[in-house]
Amino acid sequence: MVKKHTLLLLACLVWTAAGFNILRIGLGCYPGRVTLVNLLLSLVVFELFRRFIFGRLVHKHTARILAYPQERKWFWNFFDGPSFAIMAVMMSGGIGLRVSGLAPQGFIAVFYSGLGAALLLAGVLFGVRFVRAVRD
Repeated sequence: MVKKHTLLLLACLVWTAAGFNILRIGLGCYPGRVTLVNLLLSLVVFELFRRFIFGRLVHKHTARILAYPQERKWFWNFFDGPSFAIMAVMMSGGIGLRVSGLAPQGFIAVFYSGLGAALLLAGVLFGVRFVRAVRD
């Protein structure tokens, strides 16, 4: 078992690693496809995921974690059940999409770069929340 604020650190590490990996895949597909339109589309993907999904997710899970009445929780409590299910579906879908070859490399470049950057930012925000929780 870990202290509840440590759950924020675990969320930081998981989301940062996932975001870095997805961003790396997206950027790896970008050579030869760098255009203003593609960069703007990646920015749109980033902003949509940041604003409507991951920003809310960081807020929701931070509030849930800090509201635990117990000081110590199991390390997997950095997420709740539905979030683990969503992560599994997203990972399976992303891997399946790349392996199947259904998505062109240009799509992977644009979508994965925006998604990965948003995930990476979510990880950083969990890290900021961890630092604040330790300080308080």
